Order: sequence, then C-alpha cells, then structure tokens
Amino acid sequence: MPTPDDVRRYIAAGLECSVLEVSGDGQHFEATIVSEAFAGKTRVQRHQAVYAVLGDKMRQEIHALSMKTITPDEWKAIGG
Repeated sequence: MPTPDDVRRYIAAGLECSVLEVSGDGQHFEATIVSEAFAGKTRVQRHQAVYAVLGDKMRQEIHALSMKTITPDEWKAIGG
C-alpha cells in the first residue's frame, strides 16, 4: 500500500513542482501540486498531466487521488 511520501515521489519524478503536498490513508490521497507546466492548460489537462506521470500506479496502487493543480502565479494569488 503506497504512502503519501510514495505518491509525492511518483509525481516529483515526472513533473517539476515548486510545491507538492500529499496526504492520504494508503488508498485515497489528496495532493496540492504547483507547477509551471500547468500554465495555459485547463483543469482537465492539468489532471491528465498528473495521471500520465502516475501511469499504471493509478490502476494498481492508488485507488483515488483528489488534486489541486495550480501554477506558481495562481499559488501566489491565493496566498501560498
């Protein structure tokens, strides 16, 4: 069963993030992901980018992942 640290490592290995926070219970996870790679992308495209990084882990290890995917400018605007 993956830990939040495992999920954090999986995402960080494939996506450059300025902020990456993951919490969860081994099956259900919540992540805040701040990346310049999200600039100009819709929320769906941002989530697809994260799912692409996670690949088969989404089917085999991670039951559910709730994400906040934001750019560094959006992060600053909300006080991050």
